[in-house]
Amino acid sequence: MNYPTPYYIVYEDRLRRNLDLIKYVKESAGVEIIMAFKANALWRTFSVFREYGVKSTASSLNEMQLANDELHVKAHAYCPVYTDATIDKFLAGSSHITFNSLKQFHRFKERVAEYNSANPNDAVSCGLRINPMCSVVETDIYNPSSPGSRFGVVAEDITELPEGLDGFHFHALCESTSYDLEKVLEAIEAQFGKFLPKLKWLNMGGGHLMTREGYDVEHLIALLKTFRAKYPNLQIILEPGSAFTWRTGDLISSVVDVVSNHGIKTAIVDVSFACHMPDCLEMPYQPIISEALKDVDHDKPTYRMGGNSCLSGDFVGDWSFEKELQEGDVLTFEDMNHYTTVKTHMFNGIQHPAMLFQHSDGKVEVLREFTYEDYKNRMD
Repeated sequence: MNYPTPYYIVYEDRLRRNLDLIKYVKESAGVEIIMAFKANALWRTFSVFREYGVKSTASSLNEMQLANDELHVKAHAYCPVYTDATIDKFLAGSSHITFNSLKQFHRFKERVAEYNSANPNDAVSCGLRINPMCSVVETDIYNPSSPGSRFGVVAEDITELPEGLDGFHFHALCESTSYDLEKVLEAIEAQFGKFLPKLKWLNMGGGHLMTREGYDVEHLIALLKTFRAKYPNLQIILEPGSAFTWRTGDLISSVVDVVSNHGIKTAIVDVSFACHMPDCLEMPYQPIISEALKDVDHDKPTYRMGGNSCLSGDFVGDWSFEKELQEGDVLTFEDMNHYTTVKTHMFNGIQHPAMLFQHSDGKVEVLREFTYEDYKNRMD
């Protein structure tokens, strides 16, 4: 395809592959599976998601508005803190609202009751985030169950179920397996089991990476069906982020220079890890480059990849190639859709990659191109 780098490209066929699998799990297990906008907010592709009846989470008013406007649904809202300035807007745009603490619930429960009394056909269901303190996440920055976590109420702080509370919400996974979920559910039952028969719904949060190769989908379905049979009063909700857009898009870049320092060769590309692939530095992890060898082989030309910002740490490495890299060589950073496009920024004024969408018929549509005005207007 003759389009200048850099650009993100998302593939409709890959989206549909994931959506088909998620639909299969949803229907087989008899649960609700909604999308977390924190992993994917590329709304220009939402026409595909609407075909599957996908609903979404919201952790901000902007995410809630996006759910209303572009998915045409009320959101399942969770926010660490609601305020007098935001609560009424959340109620108007949400079907469910989860509070992070008992203090928050008690502060706003009358506002919820007033809204529901005035809107009986559009009532909002209240939930409380709980924290089982069951850690199956290795990276601390993504672990909501670490000691001292600000997320959710621990079991010892709930003596009885407050009136007006319909559900519990927990989030203890990150790109995890169904066996990790099984461990967390054991902790949930051990700590909060006495409350479960009194609730209407249980939101199992995100981190269910059911579309990753090797994920035991049938175990997940069996686990959910068993749990539902034990608590037939509960509507079960999952809200994965990565699973919807796992391996559905790439970031296409070009080598713009090769430099060497103390025997380390760095290929500088026309994108930035800090600006355009931030999880590579936060997680951290090394993405796959399609044109590179599968494994590092120092008998082959080997390079660190350097971003084009002025941040000293804007690099990741190493990759080996069959031949020496040259200026103008195109490199494909794979799986750069989930938790990537939602996190990009314009540090250093670095040009933001364009956004492209390849339809199932092969036609490529340019969804968005970025200019100086986008950079300037962020500070307007």
